[in-house]
Amino acid sequence: MSEQITLQDGSAIATIAPQRGAIACTFQVGNMRVLFMDDETLRDPTKNVRGGVPVLFPTPGKLVDDKWSYAGFTGSMKQHGFARNQAWRVTEQGAGNAVLTLESSAETRAMFPWDFGFDMSFTVRDQTLRLEQKITNKGTTAMPYGVGFHPYFQIAEADKSKTKITTNAKQAFDNVTKKTIDLNGIDLTQQEVDLHLLDHGSSVCSLVHPGGTVTLRGSEEYTHWVVWTLAGRDFVCLEPWTCPGNAINTGDRLLTLAPSASHTLSLEITAT
Repeated sequence: MSEQITLQDGSAIATIAPQRGAIACTFQVGNMRVLFMDDETLRDPTKNVRGGVPVLFPTPGKLVDDKWSYAGFTGSMKQHGFARNQAWRVTEQGAGNAVLTLESSAETRAMFPWDFGFDMSFTVRDQTLRLEQKITNKGTTAMPYGVGFHPYFQIAEADKSKTKITTNAKQAFDNVTKKTIDLNGIDLTQQEVDLHLLDHGSSVCSLVHPGGTVTLRGSEEYTHWVVWTLAGRDFVCLEPWTCPGNAINTGDRLLTLAPSASHTLSLEITAT
């Protein structure tokens, strides 16, 4: 299994795997196991990790035909970008905090021709895992990007019927049927749930289940929320993104950085 670092504050413990995309593999508060992890996918570097908190950058979601075009540049990128499949460097580490860094390389430039730096700060404090992202454009032209996370929360299959997502959204795009639907609660017991909430209207969302509540609180950029789960699997994903999929093509909530500029975002996951 990939080498991991451990962060702890009191009864709250998180583990991070730098070589597997700076993924938070586990987060536990007391006896509450917050994150789901499929250890087989974590051990196999040829697979996308199914579990923990994958990092989605520079484009969360899927591009149409895996292709993008922006300001005269064109390229191809697979779903959710490349950050989750890269090895990150540990640049700082303490008992309850660490900083991991990803920098552009020949491999990333083949997909996304901008030079960048991405510093991810992980902090465990009380009942919260905080992820702070500092992104820097090291190139000479404006850089487009989006950031997202794909957290897998530990929810037993038997508890899905008793689990709720707190949202005021009245509509969602159902990525299974490819239709926009009216939303009156979310049934997590279906064979597959893949809902993009269209009018959530907040950068905060909670997952309320029989074992407790997990609240995600993002900085103001995290306005696009996705709910995903599969029947027979003990997880529910509640995913905050800064923009919908394909944003580098459509411009919808796409973030941009001027040359030499930096932008800091954050996400907190609190278990109670």
